[in-house]
Amino acid sequence: MQIRLSTPVRLLSFILFLLISTTSFAAPPLDSSLAPMLQGVLPSVVNIKAQIKITDFATLREIQKERAESKEDNNEMIPDTFVSVASGVIVDAQHGYIMTNAHVIADAQKVAVTLGDGRHFTAKIIGLDKPSDIALLQIKAKNLTAITMGDSNKLKVGDFVVAIGNPFGLNQTVTSGIVSALGRTQLGIENYENFIQIDASINLGNSGGALINMQGQLVGINTAILAPSRGNVGIGFAIPANMAKSVMDQLIAYGNVKRGVLGIGAQDVSPELADAFHLGDAKGAVVTLVLPNSPAQLAGLMVGDVITAVNGSPVKNGSDVVNTIGFLRVDTKTTIDIIRNNKHMTVTVTLSDPQKRKEIMEKADPFLYGVGLKNFTLFSPIHGNVAGILVVSVDPDSNAWNSDLRPGDVIISANQQQVKNIDDLKASVTKSGKTVLLNVLRGPSAIFLVINKEET
Repeated sequence: MQIRLSTPVRLLSFILFLLISTTSFAAPPLDSSLAPMLQGVLPSVVNIKAQIKITDFATLREIQKERAESKEDNNEMIPDTFVSVASGVIVDAQHGYIMTNAHVIADAQKVAVTLGDGRHFTAKIIGLDKPSDIALLQIKAKNLTAITMGDSNKLKVGDFVVAIGNPFGLNQTVTSGIVSALGRTQLGIENYENFIQIDASINLGNSGGALINMQGQLVGINTAILAPSRGNVGIGFAIPANMAKSVMDQLIAYGNVKRGVLGIGAQDVSPELADAFHLGDAKGAVVTLVLPNSPAQLAGLMVGDVITAVNGSPVKNGSDVVNTIGFLRVDTKTTIDIIRNNKHMTVTVTLSDPQKRKEIMEKADPFLYGVGLKNFTLFSPIHGNVAGILVVSVDPDSNAWNSDLRPGDVIISANQQQVKNIDDLKASVTKSGKTVLLNVLRGPSAIFLVINKEET
């Protein structure tokens, strides 16, 4: 049966359709321009030109290569300095502090800063930290505009971000994109890596520039790109603002970053390890090594402990432990949440100076400090049956190294007494005064070495 609507009913239905359509799909127009937000941010991004002293042959070879490619006169004398062009961000208007990358101003003889309004200043280097690639400059200037610091921990993959810098010297260039990934590590760019990956276009000269969110807050310092052809391919990396601020605070207070040492080795908790350790979640870092005489050992950390948080910050993997501990200063009291035998525990560790641990270890064993040893037996066509101690490794900064002990040597006597294993060697060395006399096999020959307590 076909139903036909009368004209008034059809008219009413059409009106209802219009109302529903308007209500469901119509939206107030949005201002899609970034210009209003950028007006307050752009003055805080500066141009940096650093006159760098060339101190390594690799840089000289790079200059020669560039000249060859550009067909410049190769007979011209190669200068002993070059100019690094990059970016920086004003983070404190009152004190004139400017944050940038350490690689931008390392070995700089002079650093010039150009503001967005065209003013020029010579900057003072407050300090730099190469492991994190953060540096702090200072200029004496009035009417500066500082950027607002944001919380990089709140970033999520897919968030819109804006990169501001001076690529190829083009002042205050703005590009936009999204956060492509978070927590990028093991890239081999820095010692401490927790990069924000972005697809906003950054190029040579963007280093040290600002990565901001849609509120105009600093969430990162643009640092590096993956560039097979030395140009942007949509993969850039920025140091999180929280990490950069941690370094900046130490540079302001002390002029350097003096990291405390925990003294452990750690491994990501994989799903397989989570099952093996009877964990409910495959997150955290399992302790694989505890160094002797380290803060970790003194605090009672043990191999097999699963670290879940450091100072209340959740730990997802081993890199989180490295990055969190790596930005804490010497003598900092640190709380570490662990799971041991399915029990949750919290230990308090006081991070120590690595040099102090070295001094303790060296005082306890002045002759064999920094030497890796292994019990060793061999039937040699030259030496016959050999029972001794194989030198596996030698710390280049140790007394043993300075006395010419090298990996591969086989120690067969100490103080003219035969030693067949590590216990024999240590017992003999313990009785020594200021020196110990070793007889070692080295290849087809044998030699005597004298190790002194003091460095030679």
